[in-house]
Amino acid sequence: MGWLQKLKQGLSKSSQKVADSLKSLTSLSSLMGASKLDASSIEEVEDALIGADLGTKSAARLAEAMRKHKFDGPVTSDSLAAALADAIAEILRPVATPLVLDSAHRPHVLLLVGVNGSGKTTTAGKLAQQWHQQGKSVMLAAGDTFRAAAIEQLQIWGERTGTKVIAGDQGGDAAALAYTALEKAQKEQADILIIDTAGRLQNRTELMDELAKIVRVIRKLDQSAPHDSVIVLDGTVGQNALSQVKAFQQAADVSGLIVTKLDGSAKGGVVVALAEEFGLPVHAVGVGEGADDLQPFDAQEFANALTGVADRQD
Repeated sequence: MGWLQKLKQGLSKSSQKVADSLKSLTSLSSLMGASKLDASSIEEVEDALIGADLGTKSAARLAEAMRKHKFDGPVTSDSLAAALADAIAEILRPVATPLVLDSAHRPHVLLLVGVNGSGKTTTAGKLAQQWHQQGKSVMLAAGDTFRAAAIEQLQIWGERTGTKVIAGDQGGDAAALAYTALEKAQKEQADILIIDTAGRLQNRTELMDELAKIVRVIRKLDQSAPHDSVIVLDGTVGQNALSQVKAFQQAADVSGLIVTKLDGSAKGGVVVALAEEFGLPVHAVGVGEGADDLQPFDAQEFANALTGVADRQD
């Protein structure tokens, strides 16, 4: 199965929400043969988008775009979905930014943060495999010292990809481990160091303080590090992702997002809400367990899949 098919399938629950609303909307007698949406229809479009987790701000902006849109002929669920996809892509395009290594920094330090279970360790392994396949020298730091399973999981990815993993004892000081890993990465002139960190709830102050400590400690070796501080978000949590980004921004100077577990999520629209709220780069989205199931974020592809337009373009 190709990437577009996986993305479409992964977002099918989210797109079904939108598609069902558009179908019921365009079957209303008030819209029969109409070439534009009336006020009540605009309101229903807005409600449908909020229901699909696009957030109130994005929903209002998109509903306004639909009000102004000039349809060629009568409004149908297909033409409405296509117009909506283009309007969503317009919101997403400015944030669709691939994760690119900066050759001015060697190693390029990537810090992965997020709450428990968001997919950080798996994401670290997938990125390591992708960069390794591109001929880059990659080093992984097992900074989730709370869970033995996380260390083991990262070591398995390391063995699979031929990537060196710097790990310590379970329960050890994560900041000290990150420092040691950066020292080794600098000495061996690795292209990139990926630092995995323990999942932490955004309302646990002491854990967020520890994350800030990791950042302070690695800056003793490289004042510009981390060069990317990326929050990994679970695509099934919906609007809660917004409060996660706010909290981690304060502790770790978050510079970008990766959204995982979109396969099976009915809340994929939150990516649009995140783009509208923060304007932070969305580097990649994940729709499965394999390394190839994490791909650079493409605004139009995502918008088409979210609205079901891709179904009519295959």
